[in-house]
Amino acid sequence: MKFLDRFLRDWRIKKCLPYIPNGSRVLDIGCFDESLLEKLTAKNIKDSIGIDPLLDSFSEKASYSLIPGQFPSAIPEGMVFDCITMLAVLEHMPKNVQETLSDRCHQLLADKGRVIITVPSPKVDDILAFLKKLNLIEGMSLEEHYGFKTEDVPHIFKTNQFRLLRHQKFQLALNNLYVFEKK
Repeated sequence: MKFLDRFLRDWRIKKCLPYIPNGSRVLDIGCFDESLLEKLTAKNIKDSIGIDPLLDSFSEKASYSLIPGQFPSAIPEGMVFDCITMLAVLEHMPKNVQETLSDRCHQLLADKGRVIITVPSPKVDDILAFLKKLNLIEGMSLEEHYGFKTEDVPHIFKTNQFRLLRHQKFQLALNNLYVFEKK
């Protein structure tokens, strides 16, 4: 990862941290380098899981485990979380996974649990491609971007299952934070 990749990642993490209560059980979808989970150790997270198809193997840390695989199939049965995070992940998920996302998150969350998402504007794809050509970023999995529209995010999470707590643009309005709460 290059400096700019880390800077943008850390900015996304900083935006979501206030919405994760101390002592939470967190499912971090797309946890690749486990940065969010590491930062959450200061919030005393417990029994948390990071899942990512790019992980090489299972590993266990003091307060969380890392699981290679796809969401939702790799999640162990019976797990319940207080927060599910997807930072710069939703735009990589195929439409068929997005269609079942609300139901799966609803099943995995405790009462009043939260889904915390960051998703870039489609304009970012061109900017990232340019930065990658200049060798300023690695731009993980850019080939998976397909012009996902940020305005579709609230429609993915069914209103009978979730309420939108927060939508905020950041990073010069090129990125979006969404926080949903389970009804």
